[in-house]
Amino acid sequence: MCLALPAQIIEIQSDQQMATASVDGVKVEVSLALVDDVVVGDYVLVHVGYALNKIDEAEALKTLALFAEAGLTAS
Repeated sequence: MCLALPAQIIEIQSDQQMATASVDGVKVEVSLALVDDVVVGDYVLVHVGYALNKIDEAEALKTLALFAEAGLTAS
């Protein structure tokens, strides 16, 4: 089974191919090679270092809350 986590983009590198994202307060480097039109503040689904697609903030926060309720995150 694969799991992609919602993460918020907090910085995009000048080449627009890599970004720093925050996953439950932990910063991770992610590739933007598979998504278009990502800007700082967007939420993306991240799997093994790749942003797979953009998702809206409400859905991201709902998913993170469910992960926290299940004890899968620190939040």
